[in-house]
Amino acid sequence: MKKLSARRRHPLAALVVLLFALAATGGLYAAFAPAPKAQADDSAQSLAITQGKKLYSVGCASCHGTSGQGSTDGPSLVGVGSAAVDFQVGTGRMPAQQPGAQIPKKKNIYTQAEIDQLAAYVATLGPGPAAPTKDQYSPAGADAAKGGELFRTNCAQCHNFVGRGGALTDGKFAPSLKGVDPKHIYEAMQTGPQNMPSFPDTTMPQDAKADIIAYLDEVDSSKSDNPGGFTLGAIGPVSEGLFAWVFGLGTMIAIAVWMAARTAKAKKS
Repeated sequence: MKKLSARRRHPLAALVVLLFALAATGGLYAAFAPAPKAQADDSAQSLAITQGKKLYSVGCASCHGTSGQGSTDGPSLVGVGSAAVDFQVGTGRMPAQQPGAQIPKKKNIYTQAEIDQLAAYVATLGPGPAAPTKDQYSPAGADAAKGGELFRTNCAQCHNFVGRGGALTDGKFAPSLKGVDPKHIYEAMQTGPQNMPSFPDTTMPQDAKADIIAYLDEVDSSKSDNPGGFTLGAIGPVSEGLFAWVFGLGTMIAIAVWMAARTAKAKKS
């Protein structure tokens, strides 16, 4: 038998195959290509890092080095994370006005958007604690009583049992926590600025930090009960007793001297 001759392909067959191939390629790309939102987020993050590097070069590099490696005038920023930047710059401690035993809090010179950009750039220098979200540091729903126990155990030795601050050695001090933003309190516990030890989540979980913030919010409120009257720095009965002793006894002595002088004058006359 004769072999059947191969059928001739239609002239448009190659074009149809090509169209199917392109359609399949487009489907695969659509399936595996990054989502538009993810691309937009990456672009926004890249822009924030770029702007943050510019801000860093102007305001930070002279002390911390051009790449955050540190110098004789400032520590390394490699691995401090965005939380440390948000705390230090957000409280006005950085940029520092002058070196000293401790950098005090002052008026902030950066907007929050600029702080976020600086934090984004410094975070690229090495992994470190990330700036917390509002859900993490909000005292809503936290246990203030438990927070008081944690605070008195871990913090009161330096900050006083209601967070009014206290003196340390060599010109250093534990600052007052009255009126401090809860986010900055949380970041301070995360990063351990200056003389303060750090309390990462492995040491003090997020809910424990929120409990401490809730406790400070209770004792720092203008509506907080104070059955003892004037707080006198809230350092306890020693100061209150000393105040009563010095001024009370002093007043009694002054009255006694006045009465004695008046009596002596009356006798002479």
